[in-house]
Amino acid sequence: MLLSKNEIEDELKNLKGWNVENNSLIKEFICKDFSDAISLQVKIGFIAEKMDHHPDFFLHSWNKIKVIITTHSEGGITNKDIELVKQIEKLF
Repeated sequence: MLLSKNEIEDELKNLKGWNVENNSLIKEFICKDFSDAISLQVKIGFIAEKMDHHPDFFLHSWNKIKVIITTHSEGGITNKDIELVKQIEKLF
């Protein structure tokens, strides 16, 4: 079930650096170097696979990863997206 705008805003208060764009949760991670960027992408990939909920990734420059999370089948942000974000944040 889609979350309301207020529900999303409440969740984002506790999720540093995440924003809403085009019905998706988005964050750009800036890593120390290329190896750290690839490593982060793999770590997030393992979390996503375990949850069976897969984000879009964009590795750009040499150390930046943009992560975009949405529930495509619902057409927006759901609790599943929030849970994936929270699991990603546990990496830090």
